[in-house]
Amino acid sequence: MTDIQALFAIKNEIIDPFESLISWNESVPLCQWHGVVCGTRNQRVTELNLLDQKLTGVLSPFVGNLSFLIRLDIGNNTISGNIPPELGRLTRLSHLYLQNNSLHGDIPVNLSLCTNLVELWAYKNNLVGVLPRELGFLTKLKYFDFSYNKLSGEIPKSYSNFSSLLEMYLLDNDLEGKIPDEFGKLKSLKIFDADFNRLSGKIPSSLFNLTSLKVIDVSVNQLEGTLPRDLGINLPNLVCISISENRFSGSLPYSLFNLTGLEYLIVGKNNLGGRVPRFDKLHNLFLLGMDNNHFENDLTLMSSLTNATNLNRLYLQHNAFGGTFHEFFSNLSSNLAYVDLSSNWFSGHIPIEIGKFVNLEELRLSGNQLTGIIPPTIGKIYKLRYLHMSHNRVSGSIPFSIANLSLLTELNLDHNNLRGRIPLSVGKCQNLLYLNLNQNNLIGSIPKEICLISSLVVLNLSSNNLTGALPKEIDNQKNLLSLDVSLNYLTGEIPSTLGSCVTIVNLTMKRNLFRGVVPSTLSSLKSLQVLDLSCNKLSGMVPKYFEGFALHFLNLSFNDFEGALPERGIFENVSVVSFVGNPRICGGVPGLKLPNCNFSHSKKINFKLVILVILGILGLVVMVCAFFFYGFRRSKRTFPSLDKNLNQLIAMSYQSILKVTNGFSTSNLIGVGSHGYVYKGILEMDGKHVAIKVMNLLQYGAIKSFIAECEALRNVRHRNLVKLLTACSSVDYRGNEFKALVYEFMANGSLEDWLHPDNSRPNVQPTRLGFLQRLNIAIDVASAIHYLHNDCQISIVHCDLKPSNILLDNELVAHVGDFGLARFLHLTDETTCRIQTSSTTFKGSIGYIAPEYGMGSEPSTQGDVYSFGIVLLEMLTGKRPTDEMFGGNLSLHDFVRNAIPDGALEIVDPILNFEEIEIIRDRSPFPRFMRRQKMVEGLISLFGVGIVCSMYDSSKRKSINEVVRELCSIRDSLVGCT
Repeated sequence: MTDIQALFAIKNEIIDPFESLISWNESVPLCQWHGVVCGTRNQRVTELNLLDQKLTGVLSPFVGNLSFLIRLDIGNNTISGNIPPELGRLTRLSHLYLQNNSLHGDIPVNLSLCTNLVELWAYKNNLVGVLPRELGFLTKLKYFDFSYNKLSGEIPKSYSNFSSLLEMYLLDNDLEGKIPDEFGKLKSLKIFDADFNRLSGKIPSSLFNLTSLKVIDVSVNQLEGTLPRDLGINLPNLVCISISENRFSGSLPYSLFNLTGLEYLIVGKNNLGGRVPRFDKLHNLFLLGMDNNHFENDLTLMSSLTNATNLNRLYLQHNAFGGTFHEFFSNLSSNLAYVDLSSNWFSGHIPIEIGKFVNLEELRLSGNQLTGIIPPTIGKIYKLRYLHMSHNRVSGSIPFSIANLSLLTELNLDHNNLRGRIPLSVGKCQNLLYLNLNQNNLIGSIPKEICLISSLVVLNLSSNNLTGALPKEIDNQKNLLSLDVSLNYLTGEIPSTLGSCVTIVNLTMKRNLFRGVVPSTLSSLKSLQVLDLSCNKLSGMVPKYFEGFALHFLNLSFNDFEGALPERGIFENVSVVSFVGNPRICGGVPGLKLPNCNFSHSKKINFKLVILVILGILGLVVMVCAFFFYGFRRSKRTFPSLDKNLNQLIAMSYQSILKVTNGFSTSNLIGVGSHGYVYKGILEMDGKHVAIKVMNLLQYGAIKSFIAECEALRNVRHRNLVKLLTACSSVDYRGNEFKALVYEFMANGSLEDWLHPDNSRPNVQPTRLGFLQRLNIAIDVASAIHYLHNDCQISIVHCDLKPSNILLDNELVAHVGDFGLARFLHLTDETTCRIQTSSTTFKGSIGYIAPEYGMGSEPSTQGDVYSFGIVLLEMLTGKRPTDEMFGGNLSLHDFVRNAIPDGALEIVDPILNFEEIEIIRDRSPFPRFMRRQKMVEGLISLFGVGIVCSMYDSSKRKSINEVVRELCSIRDSLVGCT
C-alpha cells in the first residue's frame, strides 16, 4: 500500500467536522496536504501533524503502512478506539503524540518495536490495564507520559532501561506497589511525577541520589518512611519536592538549607514534626506547604522566610508554630497571595503594614492568640476574597475600610472581642457568601445594608449585644441557607418579609425579645430543617403549617404560645421538639405530656364565636351564589380577545416592528421556533437591541402560545427570566392578523448554541463553556424555575424547559424564555382559567418532557424538575437526550447513572473546559495544586443532582428549592479551590 492509499484509509476512519483534511484529495500533491510533511529525497511521508483539529473517529491501523514516518501527532482531538498495534511497524518513529483524546483499551505491547522513540505522550485518555514491561526496550526515550488515564498494576522495573529519560509522568492513575529501586539508573532524569496513585512503601534511596532531578512529585499516595538527611546535598538542582498526603514521618532534613533553586516545598498532611531548618538561602521559594503536621513552636522558620522574596503561597495551618505575629509577618514578601496560618499559637497584633500585601487573595488567621485591632489599612488589599480571623482575641471595631474589599466572599470574625456597631460599609461587599460575626460584643441595630447583600448564603450575628428589629429588607436574601441572630436583644415582631427567604435551612432566633405571632408568610420556608425561636415573647397559636415541613429540630420553648398543639409531622417526634415554658399550650401527642385542652375556657366566648361563625357562613354562601350567577352569565358570552389584558404592554405597531427588522430581513433572522420566527432589531427611541418573536399564525396553536406567553410573563420579574418588553397585536398591510412579542436581546444566544455549535460552518470555532460557567448557568435556571413555582402570585409550570429556551446575556447569565406552553397551577380568575385549559392536548419537547405526561398526568412542578435534570445532564455530558446512542432501554439518565461515580470523567463533555487543570505539552515542571480533585468531586455531585431530578418516578425527584440549595452548596465548595 502506498503512502497516499494509507492516508486515504486514515481519512476514511476520521470524522472531520471543520474540514481540516479537505486538501486530502487527488487534485492536490500529497506533500502539500494539510499536516503532511514529506522527505526531501524520496517524497515519502515523514511527518503527520493533526494536532488540535477537532477530529473524532478512530485512528486507522493503516497508519502502520507509513513506514518512513518519523513524527505522528494527533493530540488535542477527540479520537477514540484503541491505539493501533500496527504502530509497532514504524521503526523510524521518534515522536508519538496521542495526548488529550478519548483513546481506550490497553497500551499495545507492539509499541516496544518502535525502538527509535524519543517522545511518547499519551496523557489524558481512557487507557486501562497495566504499563507493559516490554516498553523497557525503548532505550532512547526522553519523554514518557501516560498520566490522567486509568492504568493499574505496578511500575515495571524494566523502565529503568530508559537510560536517556528526562521526564516521566504517571500521575492520576491507579498504580500501586513500590517505586522500583532500579530507577536509580536513570542518571538523566529531571522530573518524576506520580502523584494521585496508590503507591506504597518507601521512596528508594537510589532515587534521592539522582543529581539531575529537579522535580519529585509523589503527593496523594500511601508512601511512608523519612526524608534522607543529605537530600539537599545529593539533589542540588531540586526545584520542587511534593510529598503531601502520604504517611511520611520524622523531620525535615537540615540540608534543605542548600537548595537555593527550590521553588515548591509541599509536605502537608503527613506525620512530620520536630524543628524546622532555616530557609535563608531559599530566595526562589514560591510555595511552602507544611500544613497538618506536628512541627514544633520554632521561630527559626519565621525569621528565615523574610528572605523568600518570591513567596506567593504559605500554608502552615494546623501545626504548633508560634511567636509574635506582627514581627515576622510584616517582613514577608509583598508577593504573597495565599496565606493560611490558622490553628497555630501566633500571638501579638495584626500589623498596620498589612496594607502592603496588595496581592493577597486569601488570609486565614483563625485559631491563634492574636490581639489588638483590625487595622484600617486592611482596606488596601483590594484583591482579598477570604478573610478569616475567628477564634482570636481581636478587639476594637470593624473598620469602615472593609467597604473597599469588593471581591470579598468570606468574612469570618467570630469568637473575638470586637466592639462598636456593625459598619454600614459592610453592605458594599456585594459578593459576600459568608458573614460570621458570632461571639463578639457588637452593639446597635442590624444594618439594613447587610440584608441587601443578595449573595449571602450564611449570616451569623449571634451572641452579641445587638438591638432593634430584624430589618424588613431581609427579603432580599434569596440564597440564604442559614440565619442565626440568637443571643442578642432584638425586639419587635418577626418580619413577614422573612418568608421570602425560601432557601433557608437553618433559622435560629433564640434568646431575644421578639414578640407577636409567628407570621403566616413563614409557611413558604419549606426548606427549613432547624428552627429555634425559644426564649422570646412570641404569642398566638403554634403554626399548624410546621406539620408539612421536613424539620429535624424545632424549639419554641419559653414563649407565650397558647392553644392546641398540632400532632403530625415534626410534632410526633418528641425527641427533637421542645415547648416547655409555654403554660397555655395543650394537647399534642401523649409523649409530650402536655395537659388536655380545657374547653371550659372557650365557653366564655362561645356565644360571640357562634355569632361570628354564622355570619361568616352566610357571607360565604352569598359570595358563592354570586360567583356562580356571574359565571353563568359570562359563560353565555362569546370568548373575548385577551388583547385588552395586554394594554399595559402594547407599545409597538406593525409598522415599527417592520422597520426595526429591516422588513423582516433574513439577515436579521436569529431563530426559528415551533410557533414563529425570531428577529434581531434596534429600537429607534434608545438604540436598545431587542429580540422580536413574530408569531406564525398559520401554525396550529400559535395564538394560544401568544396568549399564554403574554399572560405568564406580564406579571413576573426575575433576573433569570427573559424580560418581555412589549407586545404587538395588530394587522399587516394586507389586513392579516399580526402578533409579535418583543424581548430583551440576549447577546450570547441560547445554551443550545454553546452546547451544540453548528459544525456546518467550517470557519467558526466551537464555543466552550467552562465547568464553573456551566454550574452558574444551572443555578440561574434552577433559580428561575424556583421563582416560577414558589414566588409568583400564581404558580407557573414552564412545561418546555430545554437548552434552546435558555438564553445567555453578554455576561453569560442565563435567562429562561419561551412560555408558550406554560401552565398555571392555581386558578384565580376566568382569564387564567381559559389559558390553563386552552389546549386539549399537552405538548412538550421530546427528550425533555416528563414521562408521566405521556401517560396523561397533569402538568406539575415535578415535570419541570425532570426537564431541568435532563438539561443539567446534557450540559455535563454534551449529549442530547435524543442522541442516536439512546434508544431501547438506554436513556441519558441511565447512561449517566451507570457511569457514576467512577466513570464521571469518561462521560463528561470532551470540550468541557476545566480551565484550572488544563494540561498542555509545554508544561511547567511544577505540580498542579489541589484544584483538580475538588473539581472532579463537584462534577460527580452535579451528576448526582441531575440523576435525582430526572428520576422516572416523580415522587423520588428533588424539589426545586432543594436543587437550588444543593447547586449553591456545590459552587460554594469550589470557590475556595478556584
